[in-house]
Amino acid sequence: MAGPEVVMYVSSWCPYCVRAKAILQRKGVQWREVNIETDPSLRQHMIETTGRRTVPQIFIGDHHVGGSDDLAAAERSGELDRLLAASPSG
Repeated sequence: MAGPEVVMYVSSWCPYCVRAKAILQRKGVQWREVNIETDPSLRQHMIETTGRRTVPQIFIGDHHVGGSDDLAAAERSGELDRLLAASPSG
């Protein structure tokens, strides 16, 4: 059974996005990217949903992990593994 969907709001020039992607790649996780540069409404949705203006913004299922530093902290604490192991329905 597959884990929850991982979604990452990104921009093409973002070094923190590269860092977050590297963490997920090491975990063998696939994710869907939402490039906020392609459509201003996507940026607005990200801001409304997260309360943050910076990328990346990462969701695992319905859980907002946060940005690159938050993802790295979740990896160090073991929380990332717990989130990734959760069933897609919650």
